[in-house]
Amino acid sequence: MSILIDNIGLLVTHEHGRSERQNAVLVIENNRVAWIGDAGKAPDADERIDAEGRCVIPGFVDSHSHLVFAGDRSAEFEHRMTGQPYAAGGIRTTVAATRAASNAVLTANTGRLVAEMRAQGTTTVEIKSGYGLTTADEARALAIAKTFTSETTYLGAHVVPVEFADNPADYVALVTGDMLDACAPHAKWIDVFCDNGAFDVDQARVILKAGMPRGLGARMHGAQLAPSGAVQLAVELGAASVDHCTYLTDADVDALAHSDTVATLLPGVEFSTRQPYPDARRLLDAGATVALACDCNPGSSYTTSMPFCIAVAVRDMNFSPAEALWSATAGGAAALGRTDIGGLAVGQRADLVILDAPSYVHLAYRPGVPLVHRVISAAH
Repeated sequence: MSILIDNIGLLVTHEHGRSERQNAVLVIENNRVAWIGDAGKAPDADERIDAEGRCVIPGFVDSHSHLVFAGDRSAEFEHRMTGQPYAAGGIRTTVAATRAASNAVLTANTGRLVAEMRAQGTTTVEIKSGYGLTTADEARALAIAKTFTSETTYLGAHVVPVEFADNPADYVALVTGDMLDACAPHAKWIDVFCDNGAFDVDQARVILKAGMPRGLGARMHGAQLAPSGAVQLAVELGAASVDHCTYLTDADVDALAHSDTVATLLPGVEFSTRQPYPDARRLLDAGATVALACDCNPGSSYTTSMPFCIAVAVRDMNFSPAEALWSATAGGAAALGRTDIGGLAVGQRADLVILDAPSYVHLAYRPGVPLVHRVISAAH
């Protein structure tokens, strides 16, 4: 089956040297981009889609989410909006609700959120565990996540659960022992929240170095609540990404700029917690690779909308519209170590979004407006 999409007003490919094309035509075969060129020169195809002058962009790649959970923390959000600060301990509220929920409830809620993402143009999503914090609950969270994506992340080291509050070393031993054994078969990645109220650098190093020999790629939550050694550790271990990066030192920026570790920024978190927005300009001008993701979770960023995150990134984090789009697509792909998604060059997977707009600039120019006309994707 081949599909020809023509009458494209603006096509964003992220190809080096020609990232954008006017009045382009794109042909899909076997779920891959097979041909890109000018109108009137395209090969025949089985089906034609008339873009009617709309902009076509790569599907969004959301490289950081926490979708397997139960419960609601709207009261916590309300309290923050009246002056109470965010703290990592709120995670334990969701842990209690998630442990009590059935597989059916967790699967239905995850499916609902993935569908929301898809409707807003996200064609690839990473999903973490982290709201079970027992061996059985972490393993079932990953098994559920794996039904929706191949990008699954073991986050047993989200916080220390209440039953281990007096013995965090015992919990680290569990995370790196029996829990890892149960979760590794369902995961592609291992992650740790290295910050105030969660795990310190030494604990994070032990956890990540336990997972990496099992074939799990390293990722990190770091520098969300305060400066720490998380970024330096991520670079030291060759982690695919370090996420949040709200509080960065000059040494952190320099380390990221001279590494393959992606700095993933999460605008929804700062929007929801009223923390300062990170300055993407520092990272971009230094030469670091930057991704944007939603961090959908019930506590600090309950959004599934990448267009919203792009609008906030442009408005408050010093991205240009083109940089924000790249970071939400190709940047997210880089954070997942993927070259088959995040762009629309020949040979890449045909994950794309047709916008109800003549340009991707409208994603920031018209915030809150549903601009996704159609999503085409080989992914589930």
